[in-house]
Amino acid sequence: MSQAYSLHENAAIPDKDIRTAIKAGGWPLAAALLCLLATAFPALAEVRERVEPYAISGRTGLELYLSIGEHGPKAGGGRAIAHTNFKLTWRRNYQRQGNGCTLVAARPKLVITYTLPKPSAPLPAETQRRWDIFVEGIRKHEEVHGAAIKDMVERIEQTTVGFSVPDDPDCRKIRKAIQKPLSEASQAQRKHSRDFDRVEMGKGGNIQQLILGLIGKP
Repeated sequence: MSQAYSLHENAAIPDKDIRTAIKAGGWPLAAALLCLLATAFPALAEVRERVEPYAISGRTGLELYLSIGEHGPKAGGGRAIAHTNFKLTWRRNYQRQGNGCTLVAARPKLVITYTLPKPSAPLPAETQRRWDIFVEGIRKHEEVHGAAIKDMVERIEQTTVGFSVPDDPDCRKIRKAIQKPLSEASQAQRKHSRDFDRVEMGKGGNIQQLILGLIGKP
């Protein structure tokens, strides 16, 4: 699964920017014995967060902000200040239980990438002070998206691991049976991020205040 969220001033995140590749599928037809979870395949998540900077230039806060508008990552029909992207893959352990099949464990591998602006040259002291406040606020904003992504992974684990499907000795039906909770977790995460952006990027919101602080306007 990969998904992107971008930060820009007027901020609705278009669906076309969201690419989902969830494999394995839907709502379980029966519950499994949870005591099986401690055996054979511990669900230890592998999570990595990385920052990918993009270069901007300028000597003043306004020049830096204008450079962000020219060089920021593409989002919708314009440019973003920052961008959060993730790639999620799974190793799932399906086991035959009698004539049915149980998902006894699922091990996620999650890579979250934050794309943030970075000046390409040293800044004057006052501009550096303003920049440090600005970029720290943007970083914290993007980390909220990152936390929502990690919550989504946890929800997927909680709503899929331990479920079983009867009459599925080859463990084929269960791959469709987990599709619904996967989709629901993804939709919840996307809604959370859209709602968060709507508040943060609204008039008088945190992002507007960070921009005004950078360019030096009250």
